[in-house]
Amino acid sequence: MDFNLSIGMSAEVGITVELKDTAVSFGSGGVKVLATPMMIGIMENAALKAVDTNLPEGYATVGTHLDVKHLTATPIGMKAYAEAELIKIEGKKLTFNVIAYDEKEKIGEGTHTRYIIAVDSFIERTNEKLNR
Repeated sequence: MDFNLSIGMSAEVGITVELKDTAVSFGSGGVKVLATPMMIGIMENAALKAVDTNLPEGYATVGTHLDVKHLTATPIGMKAYAEAELIKIEGKKLTFNVIAYDEKEKIGEGTHTRYIIAVDSFIERTNEKLNR
């Protein structure tokens, strides 16, 4: 199936860091700065937005792998954003370069892998776990 995707597709997602986005709130640290899981979340969201709107109805992508470094802290009240660029297409496997910034500097970088799935059959297979 042709998924109408091409190398170089990209998107950007941003937030203003709030208490709910911090390591303290996520339970991933004891400091009120942007949590690594939140940074990763905006990276994944940017990758999803780069491609999902181009997929046929009934298809979406799911994240399966991350290789990310969190380079520096971002305080509450500062804007943070992530950029994702599609760098490799291998059938249904998509690889993205992801970079996160705050208002002052690069705060994270790495790669992210997503797979194209047929939503209905994916949910059906997942829900089968309830019956095992």
